[in-house]
Amino acid sequence: MLGFGKKQKELSDDKSLYAPLSGQIIELEKVSDPIFAKKVMGDGYAVEPTDTKIISPVAGTVSLVQGHAIGLMRADGLEILLHVGIDTVSLNGAPFNFKVKVGDVVDGGDVLGKVDWLQVEAAGMPKTTMVLITNTADKLADLQVDYIQADAGQKIGQATAK
Repeated sequence: MLGFGKKQKELSDDKSLYAPLSGQIIELEKVSDPIFAKKVMGDGYAVEPTDTKIISPVAGTVSLVQGHAIGLMRADGLEILLHVGIDTVSLNGAPFNFKVKVGDVVDGGDVLGKVDWLQVEAAGMPKTTMVLITNTADKLADLQVDYIQADAGQKIGQATAK
């Protein structure tokens, strides 16, 4: 069998938010890059990572896979951007090994890939990783996040759409 007719996973209507990496969950306002700290790209949360395994922060359909970032669309229409590291776009994807592609359906807590933090650190870039709700103004009704030391895939809050 070559995988033809393989049934795709059903999109879950899970409202939970999950830690995308093990580490300290922090408020966006504490992120060193003002674009994220001022919520220009949307509300959300960040993590100061202590591990290399990247986990899906929400249940959704993969809408973007681009070097340093993954976009996800939740069943309720919230658009999530997982931005791994700060200024890492300039690394052209080198430290990132994503295992998903556009159109894949993932559950919150599913493994998305890995990152080589040594390459990020060697380039002098922060490892801070952001989870952003890019359509905050139009779609986000409520965001609750527990700012704790979390394990990758641990439930840390919830986002509710309008």
